[in-house]
Amino acid sequence: MTEQPRAIRLQDYRRPDYDVETVDLTFDLVPDATRVKSALRLVRRTEGDAPLVLDGDELKLVAISLDGRKLAEDEYSVQHGCRLVIPHPPASFTLEVETEISPRSNTKLSGLYVSNGTFCTQCEAEGFRRITFFPDRPDVMAVYTVTIRASRSLPVLLSNGNLVEQGELEDGRHFAVWHDPFPKPSYLFALVAGDLALVEDRFVTASGREVALRIWVEHGNEDRCGYAMDSLKRAMRWDEERFGLEYDLDVFNIVAVSDFNMGAMENKSLNVFNDKYILADPQTATDQDYELIEGIVAHEYFHNWTGNRVTCRDWFQLSLKEGLTVFRDEEFSSDQRSRPVKRIQTVRNLRARQFVEDAGPLKHPVRPDSYIEINNFYTATVYEKGGQVIGMLQTILGREGFRKGMDLYFQRHDGQAVTCEDFVAAMADANGVDLSQFFRWYTEAGTPEVIVKRHWDEAAKALELTLEQRFPAELDIPLSIGLLDSQGRDMATRLEGESEAQAGTRVLRLNARNRNFRFVDLPEAPIPSLNRHFSAPVTLRVERSDEELRFLMGNDTDPFARWEAGQQYAVKLLLGTVASLRNGEFAPPDPAFADALLQSLDDAGLDKAFVAQMMHLPSEDFLAEQMEVIDIDAIHQAREALRRSIAQRLKGRLLEVYHANQSNEPYSPDAASAGRRALKNAALSYLALLSDPAMLDLVVSQYNGADNMTDRMAALWALNDSATTARDQALDDFYVRFSDNPLVIDKWLGLQAMAPLPDTLDTVRGLMNHPAFSIRNPNKVRALIGSFANGNPVCFHAPDGSGYAFLADRIIDLDGLNPQVAARLVAPLGRWRRFDQARQHLMREQLRRILAKPGLSRDVYELASKSLGED
Repeated sequence: MTEQPRAIRLQDYRRPDYDVETVDLTFDLVPDATRVKSALRLVRRTEGDAPLVLDGDELKLVAISLDGRKLAEDEYSVQHGCRLVIPHPPASFTLEVETEISPRSNTKLSGLYVSNGTFCTQCEAEGFRRITFFPDRPDVMAVYTVTIRASRSLPVLLSNGNLVEQGELEDGRHFAVWHDPFPKPSYLFALVAGDLALVEDRFVTASGREVALRIWVEHGNEDRCGYAMDSLKRAMRWDEERFGLEYDLDVFNIVAVSDFNMGAMENKSLNVFNDKYILADPQTATDQDYELIEGIVAHEYFHNWTGNRVTCRDWFQLSLKEGLTVFRDEEFSSDQRSRPVKRIQTVRNLRARQFVEDAGPLKHPVRPDSYIEINNFYTATVYEKGGQVIGMLQTILGREGFRKGMDLYFQRHDGQAVTCEDFVAAMADANGVDLSQFFRWYTEAGTPEVIVKRHWDEAAKALELTLEQRFPAELDIPLSIGLLDSQGRDMATRLEGESEAQAGTRVLRLNARNRNFRFVDLPEAPIPSLNRHFSAPVTLRVERSDEELRFLMGNDTDPFARWEAGQQYAVKLLLGTVASLRNGEFAPPDPAFADALLQSLDDAGLDKAFVAQMMHLPSEDFLAEQMEVIDIDAIHQAREALRRSIAQRLKGRLLEVYHANQSNEPYSPDAASAGRRALKNAALSYLALLSDPAMLDLVVSQYNGADNMTDRMAALWALNDSATTARDQALDDFYVRFSDNPLVIDKWLGLQAMAPLPDTLDTVRGLMNHPAFSIRNPNKVRALIGSFANGNPVCFHAPDGSGYAFLADRIIDLDGLNPQVAARLVAPLGRWRRFDQARQHLMREQLRRILAKPGLSRDVYELASKSLGED
């Protein structure tokens, strides 16, 4: 780039000079030359004679008039091709602007674009300015009326709100008029026009209103929408029962498209989805796909209140809607399925993405202080950590207190654009508590460490826990704990100064640098169970022996803490093996870990989905984060050695588990059935590691005989790590079976990209020329290139730097096509500080090469420059 882009800062926020009361839009849809007429009713809201400044991006201005009078050229200006300025407008007026845009050539997929012949919009965060000139910021909320005119080849014409009129035009085209009575910011505007198939249902709200539910998909996909529709109805009912929130319009539309930068978008009453999060049937979707569909459909629906009815004042407040809605969708999924398993999945994801973000050059607070390109702040910190912050509020206030805070929030702010302070204030005021210290979770970057020390006073029968937080600011950290006796039962506990003991889990508030908690009148020395249910997103440092970890792994009454003990035990063993490998030695893994796993396999009272989680070792990326200098090869070797050791020691029991969880019943995505499959396939993944032809036959037999995608993919994953004829044959067969289904072929691309084989990079390069791949489709890019860079540490971090160069080439290629997608590939190169000197040099070299690209986008520039940092 020729100059460094200017950062936008929270401290510089000022309210807009003009309100837009109403927006009337008319679209004449033509792929290469769509005309957009806008009529904005504006009112000055600040003192003085401020100019009107409207945002634009790649717009051709056709006409402009004010209160019906065409403006002369000296009465307005278009600055730098992206700002329309009227120097001296009146205090209130109607501005009419006509623009021309080319949806077909819009490869950025932001604004109005064409996907497989369907016109579609994506306006969050700043896509509306690519449609018409507008004050494109979330605190400008208006009532929209939209007229869409199009050829009869586009029979479906959709926008926000309710359909108020439709009909034929004299030129053989047709039109539809939509009106949304609820004021909304421009980022929630949506339009879809195409030849789409309809799946329809109905929902009756708690107050008795009937809502039409409609899912629009490409023809031929109608029979794959049933689970998405069922998920929507369950989410609507849950939101009524849990938070008293009822849907507010006559229709709720969902449209599924194949070209989409995000997972989905919560446009008011017209959600637009990446089709991978709508379409499912047993032959093409895994259990994980069904879970994602359920969660994402719910997430976007929940935005109707947390994001749409109450929205963000500015983009720094993004977590106000996203963190809160992540929390809501996780609560929903926990109620629909297994709460402990959902919590484990959430924490795995948090540690894999957000903790890594916190530890690197791209770390930022839940509410950032500045940004260059807002698209770069749709991050794990804003979403996932933001959700954890909301969860801590519920832990502190209790479920009833949290609901009181939510009720007050909507009572105060319905129809407004507000801040994170407004949300926390509603929680504090509704419960009569001071949350000013807690608010630091929004403003401080990084993952806190909590150091735990304990002392058992045998004479006094008392346990003293000393908690210390290590973090620049003193946070308010709610830490849920329990004390276990020697039989693994929860003790009733009484803190010194309390009059009565409490049963089960209790919450300790670490709201100072150090706090001591003394538990008295205990019958025996307890074993502490800490950060139960992962009550706070912290890294816990506590000394535990292998024996104690095995005890907790087999006995803790809190399922999350039980799983966590197993993870920490595995980490301890694996890092020990890594250290020995780096010293040129290798000791066989301790069989005691496999024996501890056996205790969970033999516990008939445990949820099968939970046992499957217990079977999964910490990922290579998670292990890498525990090392000061990452040794990719030693980590991979150590982890594979432990997996093989478990397989060899537990072979007989794993075979029993595998066969005991086979089912002859038709496929169902329900939680119990999915749990059985998860446990069966976890056993298969271990058995496949054995050098035993019978086990290979078992895997191949499952692949060939599978009646559902979950089992077929599990078998293919089991074959994927070794270069065998069986793997090649299965991959070839998979492509032939599913070559007509792009979403399933994405799985095929991802599998090959993540194989830890010597020729994987060559395979990936070859697949870029395969008919199944298109660099213009974000799903394909994520499946192939993203999977290689983020899911294949051994090959991506090849010592010769070939993986780094490949990724940099793709980022440079994509930058001119779709900067958002390109920017999201930068992060793996930003972890260079954690590697050996040779790899550091190679990664930094590629970051510099990216930054040297002429005309580099703001999206990529921001992340690449921050990732490179100072030498």
